[in-house]
Amino acid sequence: MSVDLKIKIGSMEMKNPVTVASGTFGYGPEYAELVDLNRLGAITVKGICPEEHIGNQTPRTFETRGGMLNAIGLPGPGAKGFIKKYVPFLNQFDTPVIVNIWGKGMEDYGRVVDMMDEEDGIDAYEINLSCPNVKEGGSAFGTDVDTFSRVIDLVRAKTKKPIIPKLAPNVPNIGAFAKAAENCGSDAIAIMNTMPAMAINIETLKPELWNKFGGLSGPPIKPIAIKLVFDAAQACSIPIIGMGGIFEPEDAIEFMIAGATAVAVGTANFIDPTTIERVIDGIEKYLIEKGHSSVADIVGTVKI
Repeated sequence: MSVDLKIKIGSMEMKNPVTVASGTFGYGPEYAELVDLNRLGAITVKGICPEEHIGNQTPRTFETRGGMLNAIGLPGPGAKGFIKKYVPFLNQFDTPVIVNIWGKGMEDYGRVVDMMDEEDGIDAYEINLSCPNVKEGGSAFGTDVDTFSRVIDLVRAKTKKPIIPKLAPNVPNIGAFAKAAENCGSDAIAIMNTMPAMAINIETLKPELWNKFGGLSGPPIKPIAIKLVFDAAQACSIPIIGMGGIFEPEDAIEFMIAGATAVAVGTANFIDPTTIERVIDGIEKYLIEKGHSSVADIVGTVKI
């Protein structure tokens, strides 16, 4: 029995519904010797803003019980640096590239798209509106519906490529943001980013992260992400890319049953880079075992 794993997000076709979470897979070369990049549904690269950005001082990661805290601070080469250093490498592969974009101010979102939109090999933009470890911008853009909508409108006016806002998890009603994203012309939404969190060293009495606060990722946040995906799926009809604590195929399948059309593997990449290929294989195996012919057959099939 053959199964069709392909999905579409706007004009972007993915050969399967599995990508990587931005910030957990570098820009592609970092994992190229460990993972067959041609097997991925898409490569989602680290965040890019208009200019080169240094990020936070160390320590900027801390392992928690079952998960990870990070306050990396979105270091990156800027739009021009990304185009020069990484786009030629990524163009070698038959895999769509989703560029995560962010800005310190609203105008930065438009600038970074202006700088990259004519480049071959950039297939979609994930709009980072929810990163909790950036002092300027990030969280504020994603927690007010009006500001959130204005950023999406700005990016939508700059490009015909698919746009995928990444929603903040710490909002009272995720459905309102999902619907706003759809109304502003988004092709999909991504749920969720890390949860704002903190850890303190009981000997030094100081935070474990230089930035004091960071984002919690990994298995502890999966039930939260599943609930947010479910809620968003009730409020909008555009595809959802679900993420948060996916370590096994069963995790990804759970997201899809909750309402996600695609999924992203994140923290697991740091522990076992082969996770993403196991997840792709596991989804296919599950669909075959259940007698399904396509990914769409299980999306949003949770029984309430």
